[in-house]
Amino acid sequence: MSVKEKFLDYVSYDTQSNSSSTTMPSTMKQKLLAQHLADEMVAMGIEDAHMDEWGYVYGTIPANCEKKNVVGFIAHMDTAEEVSGANVKARVIENYDGEDIVLNKELGIVTDVENFPILKKFKGKTLIVTDGTTLLGADDKAGVAEIMQAAEDIIKNNLPHGEIHIAFTPDEEIGAGPDKFDVKGFGCDFAYTLDGGELGGLDYENFNGTSADVEITGRSVHPGSAKNKMINASRVAMEFASLLPSREVPENTEGYEGFAHLNNMEGDVEHAHLHYIIRDHDRDLLEARKDKFNLAAEFINRKYGLELVKVTLKDAYSNMKEMILPHQEILDVARAAMRKNGVEPVTTPIRGGTDGARLSFMGLPCPACGKRTAFDTPWFDSGREKYMAISVCPQHGFVFGQMHFKRTPSNTLIMHQRAYPASMEDVEDVRERYRLYQLIPQKKRHHRLNMEDVVNRAVKEKES
Repeated sequence: MSVKEKFLDYVSYDTQSNSSSTTMPSTMKQKLLAQHLADEMVAMGIEDAHMDEWGYVYGTIPANCEKKNVVGFIAHMDTAEEVSGANVKARVIENYDGEDIVLNKELGIVTDVENFPILKKFKGKTLIVTDGTTLLGADDKAGVAEIMQAAEDIIKNNLPHGEIHIAFTPDEEIGAGPDKFDVKGFGCDFAYTLDGGELGGLDYENFNGTSADVEITGRSVHPGSAKNKMINASRVAMEFASLLPSREVPENTEGYEGFAHLNNMEGDVEHAHLHYIIRDHDRDLLEARKDKFNLAAEFINRKYGLELVKVTLKDAYSNMKEMILPHQEILDVARAAMRKNGVEPVTTPIRGGTDGARLSFMGLPCPACGKRTAFDTPWFDSGREKYMAISVCPQHGFVFGQMHFKRTPSNTLIMHQRAYPASMEDVEDVRERYRLYQLIPQKKRHHRLNMEDVVNRAVKEKES
């Protein structure tokens, strides 16, 4: 099959994820495509290809030359939960004329050039569209198809290559893609995630992502005798939403501008629920946005004299730029490969998240071999504005990591990080510290690794 045929095959599978699910993967139907991909990989000669119990697909193409680096390629199989991905009716448009695309004449669904001027760039190209009633699933079955086609070409044509690892993940769209990812088993020196975008896209900056669930408890009283008694949870929800910046929403932002997006709401008199996603490329600005949610809740609770509003914030992923920039060679290799094939690299900030964002933050470099490791305990504040973590190298065992920050006389913020082999005594000590850290109330923890405010405070204390 061609890459186009592979893509059309993969989009026929309904792999919509579900953020309210408690299973992994969040929908079992994702496993149908996962098993299909594993079987296809075995058929093309990837002997160890398999799907694990969580719905992840892994496979290895052994090296056929002396290239030392082990490189990985990753794509996600699931589609967004907001729109159905079932019964996709894909249509191929050859030699696109650059005009409006009628997706569904009966329902009057049209993708018009006026609202989507980017379409003009694709005049003369082959496009694949839906009938407008479902997602197509190009995010990220296009990435899946690209990796599968590349693997087939490499094997069939016996192209020279180092060891290549392939992984397909579930639940990326709901921020859970890396939750059960086998970092230790994947074992790459570095890896690339292939996700949606224009030809030439080489992106290494993404949003820091957080979700916010706002629960509001009201008081139901008969409307005829409700004065000074009823508290309408739905009206309080409207009041809460009005306290957030009205212009800092997706429809008014672009580039590096962040937002808080209300993507679901439901309620009645007694109870209301608002679900937001909060995004910003800058970690400090993201924390400020999160603070606005807590301040809005505190304001309403003080106003009514009751604990009506409860906000639950959950961090989903971080900006992978922090981990990528110290390893420029990863970008240099990709740029060179693209230019060799006549494609000029284009870098733009990703206004979204990707599995690569979280995976970039999983593990320390092993001091013995330099390879990434798998976290035993994640980075956490160990006191005195210092962070620690324990990771595991598959070859060299436990690794102890420390990180702290300081400001130079020229006002430059510097991060110091070190890693060295850990004894079992070190491991047990850090595990106990992490257990105690988890007992600290959320609002009293430090959440930022750049922590400029903490550093400034430390400098002032030292001066005094």
